[in-house]
Amino acid sequence: MFWAIFRMVLQMARNNKPQLIYIIPNLFTAASAFIGVISILTSVKGDFQKAAIFILISLVFDGLDGRVARLTKTTSKFGAEFDSLADIVAFGVAPAVLFYYSIGIHYGKVGSLLTAMYVVFGAIRLARFNVMIGISEPSVFIGVPIPTAAVVLAMWIMIHQRYLFFRDFDFIIVLGVAILSLLMVSNIRYPSFKKIDLEKQNFLKVLIYLIMVFSLVYIFPIESISIIITIYLFYGLFRGIYNFWIAKYKKT
Repeated sequence: MFWAIFRMVLQMARNNKPQLIYIIPNLFTAASAFIGVISILTSVKGDFQKAAIFILISLVFDGLDGRVARLTKTTSKFGAEFDSLADIVAFGVAPAVLFYYSIGIHYGKVGSLLTAMYVVFGAIRLARFNVMIGISEPSVFIGVPIPTAAVVLAMWIMIHQRYLFFRDFDFIIVLGVAILSLLMVSNIRYPSFKKIDLEKQNFLKVLIYLIMVFSLVYIFPIESISIIITIYLFYGLFRGIYNFWIAKYKKT
């Protein structure tokens, strides 16, 4: 239904007023920022599960804007800048506020510091990404992308809210926010999955893995997504540490 309406609007824009087509991808960007603000207000009200869900919805719109822009051939410098501003709201401020009101507020100045550090380092990550467009390798991210960090933090807090026994381990999430912030501005490389090898010999293997992942997500959505995204986070971290020690060993 959604895509039928979208195609109809797209066709009308092409036929009647071609300049209006440039609005479509920016509407998705605006929706991402709008829902991010709703997440912030929801966190302030104390409904942390719903606030985390809004962050995930923002991620969907954020993923659509770039794809729609490429599909309609309406990529622009304005769209890229607008996307970054929307990202700092939806994936910087929104998860930081969620963390602060759910956990950080109980840690005084440390909680306030980590909340601010997450937003500032997220902004640095976005700025670095913008200046490295066309220079960096397309198959990897340099540092954790801010949308990934936002999803990690949102899922951790959803788990924290769902299972009462995690309430005694708040300090782990506090430490995790510090690690997330540093990983965003680090030089550690993370796979981007933009170029997945889908040749015949790998197609069946990828298909089986995807079916297994989607099955887990269907049965245990919060738990499985939390585990998968956390594994991805620490995979890059441990690989970076491993490569550092290997390089240091070879020099000696």
